Amino acid sequence: MTQTPSKNQALIERRHRVLPRGVSQVHPIVVERAQGGKIWDVDGKEYLDWYGGIGVQNVGHNHPRVVAAIEQQLKRYIHTCFPGVAYEPYIELAERLAATAPIEGEKKVFLVNTGVEATENAIKIARAYTNRPGVIAFRGSFHGRTLLGMTLTGRSSYRQNFGPFAPEVYHAPYPSEYHGIDTRKALDGLHEVFETQIQPERVAAIIIEPQLGEGGFIPAPKPFLKALRSLTQKYGIVFIDDEVQTGVGRTGKFWAIEHAGVEPDLLCFAKSIGGGLPIGGVLGKAQIMDAPALGGLGSTFGGNPLACAAALAVLEIFEQERLLEKAQRLGELLHQGFRKIQARFPQVVGDVRGLGPMIAMELVKDPESKAPHPQLTQRLLEIAREKGLLLFKAGMHSNVVRCLVPLVVSEAEVEQGLAILEASLEQALSEPGLRNP
Repeated sequence: MTQTPSKNQALIERRHRVLPRGVSQVHPIVVERAQGGKIWDVDGKEYLDWYGGIGVQNVGHNHPRVVAAIEQQLKRYIHTCFPGVAYEPYIELAERLAATAPIEGEKKVFLVNTGVEATENAIKIARAYTNRPGVIAFRGSFHGRTLLGMTLTGRSSYRQNFGPFAPEVYHAPYPSEYHGIDTRKALDGLHEVFETQIQPERVAAIIIEPQLGEGGFIPAPKPFLKALRSLTQKYGIVFIDDEVQTGVGRTGKFWAIEHAGVEPDLLCFAKSIGGGLPIGGVLGKAQIMDAPALGGLGSTFGGNPLACAAALAVLEIFEQERLLEKAQRLGELLHQGFRKIQARFPQVVGDVRGLGPMIAMELVKDPESKAPHPQLTQRLLEIAREKGLLLFKAGMHSNVVRCLVPLVVSEAEVEQGLAILEASLEQALSEPGLRNP
């Protein structure tokens, strides 16, 4: 019997011949089309998409409103470069985003292309406003892959041998109660940075993800964020909230920082705001945003007209389809499902955590030592893919299964995905070398 050649395999072989090895790919499949919360590969196989373009597809793939908005804008004009000739979609999007910000008073917005451009520009703005050099980020964080982005990122695997890195960036411990770092210990670690590396009066900004993304989906405790806000206010430090992955409804609030009731000075966003098109930006207090002199902020493609049109459609979807309410219900279903799996496999599912539908489970070799189990995690992802569910890893040891399912999926799709996840873990644990002790 002749076996039909796999289009996926042929394309992946072409990929390896022409792309550098540093360009990673979690799943060896090539997409043919996508809709809502599903992806179909070039061989026609259907998958539930639970990684959502790494947090980009909160409104789902090819949402009709997003597609229509892009098509309409495409017929008018594609590009002018906003610093040269302005256009209304940029201005309207800035107005509407400013209205969402959990920040009192006048706000202003600057649009760019990506998340790392947002974090870099937020640092520029903070330094211009304070006239100070220092920046504090956190261990386990991820803020991008440019030179400054890598420097801010608190995980060595992204840095590799790309240094030397940007100066005047320091790292403090991020609170992780599961791993023994509570709010008090994390704050003590921050004060140690002040005492041993840089005085707080020389710090321009502290940048933090309200829930770690690549670092393992660890939410920062409310008391920690509140204490951090008090410290920044005491020393005149700009508080930067990095919402690139956590924002735009991902946690059941439009911005994750809202869970803590903390007001940032600047907020970085990207990923899901564009509905699949590249766009990001910084929004924040007007007096801080105005610190750079004329020409200090700019971007050739930042706030591209097509991306602005898509982002405006995303905001309409959230309002008209009551997507935040759906996200909260989705979060409840996922937490129930993940807890059920943890109860069935307590020896390996060490922790279930996350804000709303931004949820993850950490896989360990045993619950006492909490030793990471990256081999089990990898095998789980492989089996789940075979069964039609696409998942992603996270965490310092790549032993965290993270969920970024589009917020538009049906409850039936959620139950289907949870069933696949449970069955995949059961199968993985039955294999030699991965058996539950």
